[in-house]
Amino acid sequence: MIFESHAHYDDEAFDEDREELLESLKENGVGTIINVGASLDSCEKTVNLAEKYDYIYAAVGVHPSDVADLNEENFAWLEGLTKKDKVVAIGEIGLDYYWDDVPRDIQKKWFIKQLELANEVDLPVIIHDREAHADTLELVKKYRPKGIIHCFSGSAETAKEFLRLGMYIGFTGSVTFKNANKILLAAEVVPEDRILLETDSPYMAPVPYRGQRCDSSLIPATAERLAEIRGTDAQTLINKAFENGCRIYGINAEELK
Repeated sequence: MIFESHAHYDDEAFDEDREELLESLKENGVGTIINVGASLDSCEKTVNLAEKYDYIYAAVGVHPSDVADLNEENFAWLEGLTKKDKVVAIGEIGLDYYWDDVPRDIQKKWFIKQLELANEVDLPVIIHDREAHADTLELVKKYRPKGIIHCFSGSAETAKEFLRLGMYIGFTGSVTFKNANKILLAAEVVPEDRILLETDSPYMAPVPYRGQRCDSSLIPATAERLAEIRGTDAQTLINKAFENGCRIYGINAEELK
């Protein structure tokens, strides 16, 4: 049973066939999906998806590229969403210095606010860290959330630092790309009880599907590459990632079987 730890099925890329696709994923061995909010609008849509489908759970949070829209009023609304039964994480939150389209001090302000919220409501965080490893690591050290570094793109040493802080590490189809050497070196050092499989659907489709719309049925391609580099087999990795996903998100595995 595949545990998809990070997808965006509320995205407009799925507007034409969302219901049909989501039903087909169960037939393709996808047992659990964490759908992750990235903006205020997508958080609302994410909660609605979780309420509609028994195998979908929600994460609510605002991506660093969208935090310019936040204020105290709508942040209070976001906090209210955390009380919903199937909200299992605060995310996608963090820092993005690649696009850098929101001033870094604004990104940090709302990243901190969302880290504090996660600690207050005792939920894990899902952290977006793109070319902001040092600042992200500094804030994780300071606020000590539980959670996941999503779509990991750092070095093995950076991975070890996050692991020492108790974080889980999520890997997407990017591990199959030609320029994935650094990520694969990091994947080698992540213990089997801290690794998660994710797609970031509709993005990051693994080879040989790169450039196509991604969905959770493609996770085995990512698992195959990770298993190869780690000296195991894909099904063992899928099984461990299922256990890990249930643990970090506080989902009862027995209820999913």
